[in-house]
Amino acid sequence: MKVKICGLTNYDDAMYAAQAGADALGFVFYEKSPRYISFEDSAKIIEKLPPFITKVGLFVEHSKSEIEQGAKISGIDLAQIHFDTTQEFLDSINFKTLPVVRAKNAQDINNFSGYKLIDAYCQSYGGSGKRLNLEWFKGVDCSKIIIAGGLTPYNLEQLKDFGFYGVDVSSGVELRKGKKDYTKIEEFIKNAKSL
Repeated sequence: MKVKICGLTNYDDAMYAAQAGADALGFVFYEKSPRYISFEDSAKIIEKLPPFITKVGLFVEHSKSEIEQGAKISGIDLAQIHFDTTQEFLDSINFKTLPVVRAKNAQDINNFSGYKLIDAYCQSYGGSGKRLNLEWFKGVDCSKIIIAGGLTPYNLEQLKDFGFYGVDVSSGVELRKGKKDYTKIEEFIKNAKSL
């Protein structure tokens, strides 16, 4: 299972997650988030990271041009579109994107074809620790779904039989908002990879 550690705000945390075996590292470009990092500051971290790790930028309510410009400045590999959008908007962006479904009900998980990240709906964006109802995924092909929302090193076992492509965690591996807990990062990655 692929693992993304999100909400990184400093080089030490990002490098630790990379060395611990994370497949992807996430940087939040949403100014209202306690985990916010600027395009320029993320670029300073990204340029020092090892190869073969996907660097992901999380965009909220940004325009097409802001997403394209932010991707270029920061040096990310993938733009995570973390707001209600359409396939047409995603297709218009001249950069690789990953849509996020903020699911309120079982029907929502069918939004978008292809790879997508599904998170629990909340008024604010991301890092709320709110869990998704796993019953919604029974009988669903989850091979292109990255699941997020309320995951910790200690509840990953519940995902075992669904066949998710990956998991995304932020608050579940933090000491405090914006600062990671290295023991939790190690345990989360180890437990996810063993599923």
